[in-house]
Amino acid sequence: MKIYFQFMYILLFSIVGEFLSTGLNLPVPGSIIGMVLLFICLKFKWIRLRQIYDAGQFLIENMTILFLPAGVGIMSHWNSISKYWWQITVIFLVAIVVNIAVIGFVTQFVKRRFEGDFKK
Repeated sequence: MKIYFQFMYILLFSIVGEFLSTGLNLPVPGSIIGMVLLFICLKFKWIRLRQIYDAGQFLIENMTILFLPAGVGIMSHWNSISKYWWQITVIFLVAIVVNIAVIGFVTQFVKRRFEGDFKK
């Protein structure tokens, strides 16, 4: 019974995010807004991690199932997408390089800022 309440918390934030995204015509998906709201509530301890931990672990462990609809959608529209395969490949590769660069810069910044040599 506990896991149902944990899923309820996660889904409640997702629904609130969907309402905000739709109601305010935001270009951000409602699920992302919901997860940001959930993060804020966890950060300010309005919700404890133990209240969503088991459901969150279950979702993380079964994440591949959550990507299945996207893969099916790509395959069902393959005739439309196949004309642009090289553009999609270039975008994909550029996105990987940009992500690696940003992660590297952020890691260096955090390491220098928070893990530097401190004088006692």
